[in-house]
Amino acid sequence: WTFGLFFAAVQAVMLWEFYRMMRAGGYQPAAGLLGALSLVFFGALLILNNEAVADTSLLPQTTSDPYTVHEAARHAVLAAGLLLPVALICREMYAWTQEGQEPAPFSNVGVALLGLLYVTLPMSTLNMLAFGPEGYDPRRIFALLFLIWASDIGAYAAGKTFGKHKMAPKISPGKTWEGWAGGFVLTLVVGWAVGFMLPDMPLAHRLVAAGVVAVFAPLGDLAESMLKRSVGVKDSGSIMPGHGGLLDRFDAFLLVLPVLALLQLLAG
Repeated sequence: WTFGLFFAAVQAVMLWEFYRMMRAGGYQPAAGLLGALSLVFFGALLILNNEAVADTSLLPQTTSDPYTVHEAARHAVLAAGLLLPVALICREMYAWTQEGQEPAPFSNVGVALLGLLYVTLPMSTLNMLAFGPEGYDPRRIFALLFLIWASDIGAYAAGKTFGKHKMAPKISPGKTWEGWAGGFVLTLVVGWAVGFMLPDMPLAHRLVAAGVVAVFAPLGDLAESMLKRSVGVKDSGSIMPGHGGLLDRFDAFLLVLPVLALLQLLAG
């Protein structure tokens, strides 16, 4: 429950920061509606990945096929997916009739959906990674954090010491290929070292996860930098003084998590 509540709140704040930046760029997404739906979606995926509630009955039953919490979660995801476009388009039609409203309905719908695809869906896949063969395993979350921190620390140290060749100077002038290489090496080392914390996870799996983090964590950071530059915003928020918003802190997750979740599905 602490994992679910904490990361549900984190992704909700990240989504709010994303829509705040989009409003600075001139868009008008339906932030309140989508914020509520994001919590439903995150909670539903958390339930679907928690085997502990697989056989929990939600309502009193008179049949041999109980309506479980898992069934309710699946139906919640399906209902949200089916009704979301309807709700967004109806909202834009209402806004079109209001005085002073700039008519950009489908741009607003596109930005609204992008927030769910860019923030909520990736963060919700963390639910898939948090559960091992024995159920919820916080060590897997800490291992992921250590890998991402290793990528950041290695890139910063190597970039400051050896950095000469810029990766994407128009997006993030401080990032260099030498820094990326340093982050890659340190992330692989930490991938090996987390075996002391996760001895049941094979070395090959840990190194593959470390490689995914080493490649996609910097890309996640660059993607968020590109987003901020495109709307003329310095930080995604001010919830962490001196560090910006939660989107600034968890941007690497948004590209790392979908790839790790897909690999977990493919590799079992």
